Amino acid sequence: MIIDDQHYDVIIVGTGAGGGTLAQKLAPSGKRILVLERGEAMPLGDQNINTVDIFQKQRYHAPENWYDEAGEPFTPQTKYTLGGNTKIYGAVLQRLRERDFEAVTLQTGVSPEWCVKYADFEPYYTQAEALYQVHGQAGSDPTDPPRSAPYPYPAADHPGIMAPILADLVRQGCHPYALPLSQSLRPEDPTGDAEIFGVEPALKCANLTLKTSALVTLVLTNPAGTAARGVQATIHGQVYIFTADLIVLAGGAVNSPVLLLKSANERHPQGLANGSGQVGRNLMKLQMTSIVQVTTEANPPAFSRSLGINDYYWGDRQFAYPMGHIENMGGVLQDAIFAESPPVLSLVTRLMPNAGLQQLATHSIAWWVMSEVLPDPANRVEIKKDKIQLYFTPNNTEAHDRLVYRWLDSLKEMEKHGSRFTRSQIHPRGQTPLPVVANQCGTCRMGTDPRTSVLDPHCRTHELDNLYVVDSSFFPSSSSLGPALTVIANALRVGDHLLQRLG
Repeated sequence: MIIDDQHYDVIIVGTGAGGGTLAQKLAPSGKRILVLERGEAMPLGDQNINTVDIFQKQRYHAPENWYDEAGEPFTPQTKYTLGGNTKIYGAVLQRLRERDFEAVTLQTGVSPEWCVKYADFEPYYTQAEALYQVHGQAGSDPTDPPRSAPYPYPAADHPGIMAPILADLVRQGCHPYALPLSQSLRPEDPTGDAEIFGVEPALKCANLTLKTSALVTLVLTNPAGTAARGVQATIHGQVYIFTADLIVLAGGAVNSPVLLLKSANERHPQGLANGSGQVGRNLMKLQMTSIVQVTTEANPPAFSRSLGINDYYWGDRQFAYPMGHIENMGGVLQDAIFAESPPVLSLVTRLMPNAGLQQLATHSIAWWVMSEVLPDPANRVEIKKDKIQLYFTPNNTEAHDRLVYRWLDSLKEMEKHGSRFTRSQIHPRGQTPLPVVANQCGTCRMGTDPRTSVLDPHCRTHELDNLYVVDSSFFPSSSSLGPALTVIANALRVGDHLLQRLG
């Protein structure tokens, strides 16, 4: 074991939307910062896949097994690399709606109120959109929350194949809007992510040290168990101890609670920060159904996401409860999550010849239908015999099913008036399975009551004064939108708190 002789002001574990953004925020302070990432940089070729390989190879899966409720192993679709899962996301960065921070009645229960509000997040949403170069158009979505500033860049143009769809949705009375997208404007890597906008600018500061291939295995505390003192990490087979005044976890909504649970000691026998028993509980994962719309004409093999629909976000005349969000997913050869969504492109497509896959991919437009799930303590992450085990049963399912059928009705209406679509009325669809852990959140929920939450409003653990979590674990509820922008904004918010604390 090697004990690093450098004592740091801050250690950040993970470089995704939370950790990478926080590193960028803290680096100009001049404080001694250590960033630990268990992966390496992703090769550029792996970042821009737009071939049938995406269906046939588990290119974006972690090199390890997790286990489901029955104890069956699976390889999770998650990426250990600089930038974390932002290297494989769709770069759609949307603000939660103002009401998402309040108690919202769903059909099957109440989505809980946040201890911080939209007004607290709004300036950080604005900063996050500027940092991640978000291209969008304010005001076109009727559910848009209030803003203090316009988007920093105008919305990207809709691909030509989407123009008639946009017009038809308007004819149907919908309010399609331009999805806000992070774009780096780099020809070789146009999608914005936490490596480009977080890690790279942070590394320009000499006071920040980055260590890759660094798997953090324990958080270490003082003898009294009142504060974290450092972390233990394995780097290329060698065990290291690093110490710091502040420790920040940003390994994701599965791996951060896992690290807390694995770090149990005499003072914290259930795991660090787990006196409430809530670490790992309330796992939320958006219900996501992929729907394929078959076209008679060939489309480009790769085109960007561009169009969103929130007309059913809070319900409609036939259903008084929130249903969720819809967006096109762009070219299906680019979407790693779509490639895992049975029965659309799962086992059958893995057995198809490449020519058949190419035909399917270039003669279709695909959509994501997304709905909120409620926090449920039974949906959780556990450690059993040093193995990660996930328990997850979706809830609020009728609202999601209704949204799927609302959208199918819209697609069928569209196909009556458009010659570029088949008239078969067949729309292959499937929900994302458990191994797709995209958009997960909630496993170290934030709140003011230490009996029912893990983190305080600044995302500091209630039980250890200097231990923080800034990935999506902190969410008290999930909403129906991807969490990435809120994670980024929260990292900037917590960053201001940490800078004040550091002095």
